[in-house]
Amino acid sequence: MITAQQDKARLFRALHSGTAPLALANAWDVASARIIEAAGAPAIATTSAGVAWSLGAPDGDALGRAQALGLITRITAAVAVPVSADIEGGYGQDADGVEETAAGVIEAGAVGVNIEDGTRAPGELVERLGAVRRAADKAGAGLFVNARVDTYLLGLGDPETRLADTLDRARRYADAGADGVFVPGVADPDVIAALAADIPVPLNILAGPGSPAVAELGALGVARVSLGSAVAEAAYAVARRAATELAASGGYTALAGGIPFPELNALLTS
Repeated sequence: MITAQQDKARLFRALHSGTAPLALANAWDVASARIIEAAGAPAIATTSAGVAWSLGAPDGDALGRAQALGLITRITAAVAVPVSADIEGGYGQDADGVEETAAGVIEAGAVGVNIEDGTRAPGELVERLGAVRRAADKAGAGLFVNARVDTYLLGLGDPETRLADTLDRARRYADAGADGVFVPGVADPDVIAALAADIPVPLNILAGPGSPAVAELGALGVARVSLGSAVAEAAYAVARRAATELAASGGYTALAGGIPFPELNALLTS
């Protein structure tokens, strides 16, 4: 099992060094993962927000570790491509707890993790990254560790020094064992190019309406492009439109364009 997982880990790592960015439409359950895989995706990344919502919790470290690991296990068992798991802040109160989470993620079959600093001090994420690396080393797994810097997403610090602060965090995280750095909340091509030029590991950008296209991001030096929770948000928006239309007018037009039942059912038939 671990040999196959190591092969997937090597493949996932290689996907960050190609001629084009690794483009990931993030999944939140088995069905979304199978749909994304069937669309030709070379890998699956989960969205912590989508996972939390699907399991009845808000995003933001509110989901229990056991629930998160259970979902990761189901997704890795359902797809043939490598899976990277978004573990928010690590689902642990301290570094030891994060190491336990990382060990569980590897046992669940994932070959990558995404772990974020949020409003924590950078030094705390440095400790958590070290814990993730220890778990990976103990397991002999080539885990790809993606460290998320939330300075732009959360508007942290002084806007005048935000780029420098982001680069400082990114370098610290890389020194602590991060294989990649994720900077969500940035769409300005000049800022993205500056990040890509000065971050010593592959850069991951969150994309959506208003962002440069994937090819343009690649030309700026981006190695990985993620859609984050946006796909789950769009899916839930369809549910809301359908429910609102049904209640307001008794109509069904919001249901147009859905995946046909036989096609979706076939994706989940062993």
